[in-house]
Amino acid sequence: MNQLNPFMNKYQALCVSLLLFAVQLLQAQSKPDWNNVFSSINQEVLTHSKAYASLKEATETIGHRLTGSANGAKAEAYAFQLLKAAGFKNLRYQPFEVESWSRGNLSVAIGSDTNHLLPIKSVSLAHSPVQSNISNEVVDMGNGLEEDYLANPGKVKGKIALVYLGVVAGSKPGTGTLHRSEKAAIATKYGAIGFILINTADGGILLTGTASVTGKLIPIPAICISKEQGMKFREDLKAGKLFAHIKMNNFSGMIKARNVVATIPGKTLPNEKIVVGGHLDSWDLATGAIDNGIGSFAVLDMARTFAALKLQPARTVEFVLFMGEEEGLLGSKAYVNAAIKDKSIGQLRYMLNYDMTNDPKGYSTTDEGSKGLFQSIGAIAQSLDSSFTNQFSSGAGLHSDHQPFMLQGVPTGGAAGGKLPNNSGPCYHADCDVFSLVDKRGMENTVRFNAMLLYGIADTKEITAKHLSDSETKAFMLKSNLKEPLQIAGEWRWKD
Repeated sequence: MNQLNPFMNKYQALCVSLLLFAVQLLQAQSKPDWNNVFSSINQEVLTHSKAYASLKEATETIGHRLTGSANGAKAEAYAFQLLKAAGFKNLRYQPFEVESWSRGNLSVAIGSDTNHLLPIKSVSLAHSPVQSNISNEVVDMGNGLEEDYLANPGKVKGKIALVYLGVVAGSKPGTGTLHRSEKAAIATKYGAIGFILINTADGGILLTGTASVTGKLIPIPAICISKEQGMKFREDLKAGKLFAHIKMNNFSGMIKARNVVATIPGKTLPNEKIVVGGHLDSWDLATGAIDNGIGSFAVLDMARTFAALKLQPARTVEFVLFMGEEEGLLGSKAYVNAAIKDKSIGQLRYMLNYDMTNDPKGYSTTDEGSKGLFQSIGAIAQSLDSSFTNQFSSGAGLHSDHQPFMLQGVPTGGAAGGKLPNNSGPCYHADCDVFSLVDKRGMENTVRFNAMLLYGIADTKEITAKHLSDSETKAFMLKSNLKEPLQIAGEWRWKD
């Protein structure tokens, strides 16, 4: 018997090796072959991308893309025609009602003597009242956070709040900030009759954007002034009082806007859907080339790429160009509300959002458990171009079109590790957000690397990221420290 042991050991080892080989072969056969698909995506985008050229044409022929304006309607039609020309048959508008706002006239004067106020360069923040004419003392409320008002009870009541957009120098370590609309809401809560926002960008740049957390008109006039002017006023207030007169008129009314939706039905899992989107609308001070031309036109070119290569992953893919993001995520809320109404919300497995995305180096997600999938996709992308370093980040934030999806428990994600081109950050929502800031290769990188991410998620055998229940969504919002801003916006639906 002992003489047979060497033979038996070799035979057993051979059987184990053959079994392991068979398992590996089955695994290889069951794993999607993404290398060839990703290589085709890479070549298609580098050779035929139309993202940069289409955005250039849109900025030249349409201009800004303000929701509810004639330009906004032109942008909707332009996106629709691009998708139609790409060959999409399953293509539709998704109309929704929106309370449109547009600026009228504004005059602002500030000084230490009520009889000799000096005109100040400024711009209205969206959803300010249709008409307003106020005069009173200006008080410095620092960062404009709840703690700034609680530290000075009654200081702002009946007066005009002066608030910094970011975090002022000398603030206590760890001080966070809030969205401009949340700061305006806090000022209103504590009795301010006007709101003056100091921009963070140097060079006399003014920004616009909504001062409303709901997309509805706010009760007090809200304006933005330059960083240089605002910091001078903060210094002046240390020596004495300042007074301001704000007079404005604006337009507000219900109009119709349209999301643009193109769909590729899933090959084997058509009832599971991946939504990829970006907001097409922009503010009206410039052409919105960076915010969000580079994101929305990248999404349009991802769709063109899928159509050109006749890609049909396992799951349904829906490309959505949202309108109304700048005025309160109105288009994405309309999409999610429609999905809740027709009970298709449970079919949404992932939402990828592209807002001011440029030259990404990796991927991001709200679901830490997606790291393995995302990095396996990224590893192939990195093998095609080593400039893609396959970074990964997880976490949650607000104030873009992923938010309504995330609040319904849908995992969300997108690009990571990129940076805005040509020092365009200071031109956010400003009159310098023009096409000359756009980088062609940066847009192409957004398209090719994220078309790969989209295909991989839509085609993977299993998506481990789960659609969170209501209680799980609440716990995730708490973990992500988003309760306070959601409460300010009136979107915290849970009882403690």
